Amino acid sequence: MGLTGSGILILVALLTGVCLVAMVWFWPRLAGRGWKPVLGRIVAVVVTQLLLVSTLGLLANDYFSFYSSWHDLLGIGGGPVAVQASVAGTGSKQGPHGAVQVLGQEATGSDGIGVRAPALVGRVDRVLIPGHVTGLATDGYVYLPPQYFQPAYAKDRFPVLLVTTGFPGEAKNLLTKLQYPSIELQLLQQGKIKPMVQVLMQPSPSMPRDSECEDVPNGPQAQTYFTADVPLDVEGSYRVATNAAGWGAIGDSTGGYCALKLAMRNPSVYSAAASLSGYFKAAEDITTGDLFGGSQTLRDQANLSWRLTHLPAPPVSVMLASSKQDGASYREGQAFAALVHPPMTVAEATVPTGGHNFTTWVRLLPASLTFLSDHLAPPAP
Repeated sequence: MGLTGSGILILVALLTGVCLVAMVWFWPRLAGRGWKPVLGRIVAVVVTQLLLVSTLGLLANDYFSFYSSWHDLLGIGGGPVAVQASVAGTGSKQGPHGAVQVLGQEATGSDGIGVRAPALVGRVDRVLIPGHVTGLATDGYVYLPPQYFQPAYAKDRFPVLLVTTGFPGEAKNLLTKLQYPSIELQLLQQGKIKPMVQVLMQPSPSMPRDSECEDVPNGPQAQTYFTADVPLDVEGSYRVATNAAGWGAIGDSTGGYCALKLAMRNPSVYSAAASLSGYFKAAEDITTGDLFGGSQTLRDQANLSWRLTHLPAPPVSVMLASSKQDGASYREGQAFAALVHPPMTVAEATVPTGGHNFTTWVRLLPASLTFLSDHLAPPAP
């Protein structure tokens, strides 16, 4: 029996109900003294609690598609990544520069980043990115590839990836669980991609509120933060590209929605984007509050499929990366891809199995980073 679907959920729910009734029915017989009644009460409570937690866990997993199979839950199995290629967009941006505040350096693990010489493995800076335009600020990390420190690239400006987590994930998950710097380093060593600077952040600069990368009426201007403050601060602090041809965005879940949204709404800032199991319209719940000030127009404009149907397609290139078992995310991605038309282009990377989780996204990252590398301008003076 599979991990998802109604079969196992109904079975475990029935077992939970039977166990609850049985515990209530037999409890008087377990009320005596001695080790046998005590052991019986312990077993009854533990089994009932395990079944109840299992029912709730299966219900949540069935809704959110965290794990698609027992192999996915146990971290084994998988399948090849299938990629359908596309072409890149163009654009430019300009403006005054701010500055990133570097708080220190970070080691990422066995790849040696943070321990070995930066010219060999690169460097991860722990940073605070202040918003000189919006007044918002958030912390994160900047990964500088080894070429950034090598004499042959001493005068070059590097393409940049804005990398955002799901909500309310921590930026450090991008280093430890999704391994963005490590995977880029491996691909660089294999000669599969060009060097790119990574800016790794949470998807909301207004935590604990989930702003969905939206400029909220009378609220946090999250979209402007990511399209004005972050690029200008990074450009003012590092040798990076200063036009859209050198800037891309990528993220998982909420971060995937943000990546697509930022590129589609701001092609003069981001020319390419990749979404790992992202969605296509803004979430609205207790964590977001009213994102649109009651405006249906603003709500529609935050719906990426609506934009493709009612507005001109932007000149950007996007990749949709997901598991075919990731429920609504995969189905909605297929519907979205069918709406894409020139000058916008879409590519897809899929794995046959896997849920809405880090294990699946790590499998999809090499294809996604390769796509972005192919669609961003290389390091140049």
